[in-house]
Amino acid sequence: MTEAEVFSAVEELARNARAASYKLSQLTTDQKNAILRAMAAELRARAPEIVAANAFDLAAGEEKGLAAPMLDRLRLDVSKVEAIASGIDQVIELPDPVGQIMEKWTRPNGMHIHQTRVPIGTIGIIYESRPNVTSDAAVLCFKAGNATILRGGSEAIHSNRAIADALQAGGEAEGLPAHSIQLIPFTDRSSVSALCKMDKWLDLIIPRGGKGLIETVVSQARMPVIKHYDGVCHLFVDAAADLDMAVKLTVNSKTQKTGVCNALETLLVHSSVAATHLPAIAEILVEKGVEIRGCERTRAIIDALPATEEDWDTEYLDLILSVKVVDSLQEAIDHINTHGSHHTDSIVTADQAAADAFLSGCDSACVFHNVSTRLADGEEFGFGAEIGISTDKLHARGPMGLRELTSYQYRVRGNGQSKW
Repeated sequence: MTEAEVFSAVEELARNARAASYKLSQLTTDQKNAILRAMAAELRARAPEIVAANAFDLAAGEEKGLAAPMLDRLRLDVSKVEAIASGIDQVIELPDPVGQIMEKWTRPNGMHIHQTRVPIGTIGIIYESRPNVTSDAAVLCFKAGNATILRGGSEAIHSNRAIADALQAGGEAEGLPAHSIQLIPFTDRSSVSALCKMDKWLDLIIPRGGKGLIETVVSQARMPVIKHYDGVCHLFVDAAADLDMAVKLTVNSKTQKTGVCNALETLLVHSSVAATHLPAIAEILVEKGVEIRGCERTRAIIDALPATEEDWDTEYLDLILSVKVVDSLQEAIDHINTHGSHHTDSIVTADQAAADAFLSGCDSACVFHNVSTRLADGEEFGFGAEIGISTDKLHARGPMGLRELTSYQYRVRGNGQSKW
């Protein structure tokens, strides 16, 4: 397809999404839940068809030489389709934020003002590799009353088409407006740029993927973007840190699952406890296969490779940890604000004043006291499913659940008030 043809096709999708969004905003919670049940049922009914479509993607991926981890993320079977459908069942149980009154007050002239949650409207989701995101993103956006345009990775195009078709077809049988869930059905790279130009029709774009994808979207989008940059997460072992807790939380944050955005990447240790705490922490990390890269002060205490300046800025997503000894709480905070990605950072301490200073001083979406960084997650926060973790400050920050997929409007009622 030429760029002009791609632009025209994407514009038609965007125009249709806008029309669908106005209808979606009028659905009741009961209507939305009935539609979601129909979507889940259709996914289950089409499981063999979805798995067959996935087989085409796997074959193409193997031919292209995709790495084994990428193929594993791509692979679907009947049990994984069931897991996707079960995810929809869970979304049904989540409270609907639309219509929720955030604040209300009455003015002296008798006007009653309600600040009320409403759908954002139309949302573009650009993502890579994992076909389950097709359902997860579309379903969460729908529950919050939004129309969605999905642009998945080319390696999962057949799987994504099959899942999106099942969601829309199943939902329409129960009253889902046409074009509520649309997938860009072609893999042309220019479709990302085209989607970024649809500010007349799209209210928001959410990119989910690697740094290159996110930077491309941020540089080209004409509408707001909620982005999730790197997860360069820190844990600071303070002077008043309990040794056993420091070991437990460091090991859990780093090794419970490495290839995720809330895994620990840099450990900071106060110099007053480094000689006692670092060896105990390192012993368990090494047992679990972690490669430690340390500053000179760290290497004087434990065996470690020398850390470079680049290490402090790196999201490893692997069994690698950079370690630095610092002389104060403020030095730890300054290091995090300089080298972190504003995702999740934690302090281990029995000193409440130190904890309070850390929580207020770190410019991160999630700041923890005596908690593993791995608990920075929508489900762990009680949001249920999440669309991602935003490292932005506006309009959503941290784990994004249904509430973060809404905006608000002022609904004002009166009995003839006017301005004189």
